[in-house]
Amino acid sequence: MRLWRKLRWRIFGSHLIVVVTGVACLLLTTEIIISNRALTAIQPRLTALTQAKDAVDVELALAALQETYHNTLLFSLLIAAIGATLAGGVTSLLLTTGIIRPLQQIAQSSRRIAGGHYAERVEISDIEELDSVATNFNQMAAALEQVEQQRVALIGNVSHELRTPLTGIEGYLQGMMDGLMPSDAQTFAQMYQEVRRLRRLVDDLQALSRVEAGQIPLHLERFDLSPVVERVIKQLQPQAMAQSLTISTKCPGSVSVYADPDRSAQVLVNLIGNAIRYTPDGGNIKVTVVTSKFVEIAVQDNGQGIPPEALPYIFERFYRVDQSRSRSSGGSGIGLTISRHLAWAMGGELIATSEGEGQGSTFYFLLPKV
Repeated sequence: MRLWRKLRWRIFGSHLIVVVTGVACLLLTTEIIISNRALTAIQPRLTALTQAKDAVDVELALAALQETYHNTLLFSLLIAAIGATLAGGVTSLLLTTGIIRPLQQIAQSSRRIAGGHYAERVEISDIEELDSVATNFNQMAAALEQVEQQRVALIGNVSHELRTPLTGIEGYLQGMMDGLMPSDAQTFAQMYQEVRRLRRLVDDLQALSRVEAGQIPLHLERFDLSPVVERVIKQLQPQAMAQSLTISTKCPGSVSVYADPDRSAQVLVNLIGNAIRYTPDGGNIKVTVVTSKFVEIAVQDNGQGIPPEALPYIFERFYRVDQSRSRSSGGSGIGLTISRHLAWAMGGELIATSEGEGQGSTFYFLLPKV
């Protein structure tokens, strides 16, 4: 039955059924005619032939015998043709129905998806080739539905992100217009902070758009990763010391990778910066570099951790494990998205793991080694 799920074997089998049915009908009809009718029809002609007295009688007897044989053969072939036609019609109808119906369903579903109905799915066929087409179609529809959901969520998130600083600026301006707030340097400084937040968000959105479109310029080269890791840690060390955090490193000396040094540093700044931001005072952060098939930089902390249900979405735009966290303490929410796309662009990968809330988290940054 495994072979019968393949379309080519069904087509071969349908043709074989037609041939076998035709041959069987021919043999069966010939046998029936010879056993029951042919002898009765031919016997008088043979008798007439044996009793012929002259050439004319012989010729007439042979003509009658030939006509009887011709009619018998024609009748047998006619019955065989009818049987083969019926068998071919039935098998073709069953085969074409099994093929056309799923294809028509896929065509109808594709039109509905084009019209915006992304939840459309098709039934799985019992034919292996059509089963593969239907499965791939459903996977495509699911991906389109997810993209549409992300698009809607992105619009909502961007609107929310923009509304926060704009509301602050509007409040300051309204307060000054109503005379409730003084038009002094302190008020303008607070407004400037809101404008800076707005500018950072716009810059992050622009960077995300460029990196997702593959428009970020990369300068791939062979370089030693160890000095880059040390430079990033030294850059973020004052922020860690302000929270009484300890950053330890483990690197096997010189480690050669083929990537963009500046973009690699950008990813590390984001990963270590997030570890500092989400690790409570007095915690520790470990940065480990190991070499296997790739060069792997692991950034591990003993901070808040990530719930298992949040791990699949940690790299999505604006996603936050704690939705109540303020934007001032949590950043724009797209740093990890940008970092992962940068890792992909350099031929690497970015992976997040965690044992759960309160168990810390580890981010693995992989780069091609040379």
